[in-house]
Amino acid sequence: MKIAEIKGLSTKELIERVDADTFSLQQLKINHSISPLDNPSKIKQLRRTIARVKTELWQREEQIINTET
Repeated sequence: MKIAEIKGLSTKELIERVDADTFSLQQLKINHSISPLDNPSKIKQLRRTIARVKTELWQREEQIINTET
């Protein structure tokens, strides 16, 4: 998921996305430990997507805090 797509989502959608992607990441890790994945780089991509979404959420929080002070 690209940064521009992430910025276009609402905060609620971002939170839901983090939850869903975190669950998917756990499932991928479990499946990979049982039998190797065809494309293990999916784990890396999903981890980075989660980090991008969390970064955007954090930036929005900081923006709200800075506008209040």
